Amino acid sequence: MPSLTPSAKPTRRRASRSGRPPAGVRKGERVKDYPQTSLRLPPEIKAKLYALSRVAGTPQWRVVSAAVECFLRERSRADQRRVLRYIGQRRRRR
Repeated sequence: MPSLTPSAKPTRRRASRSGRPPAGVRKGERVKDYPQTSLRLPPEIKAKLYALSRVAGTPQWRVVSAAVECFLRERSRADQRRVLRYIGQRRRRR
């Protein structure tokens, strides 16, 4: 005789993704998709970058990114406008 109780629907568990979650600046961005650059730094600056990264518990690329943003904020308004204009020109050429 068939059961009269409603059968429970099988629940689907959301499969967790393996590996690290995306860690870019904006949600869903992957750092590995960012362009790479190479820098030559004096040893004492490289040591400071490493130490800042460790103390802050953040990747070196975030320390460098924050330093660039800070450097730009310290420039005059005219210099900031020139930088933004230059970025716009470069994007249009691509």
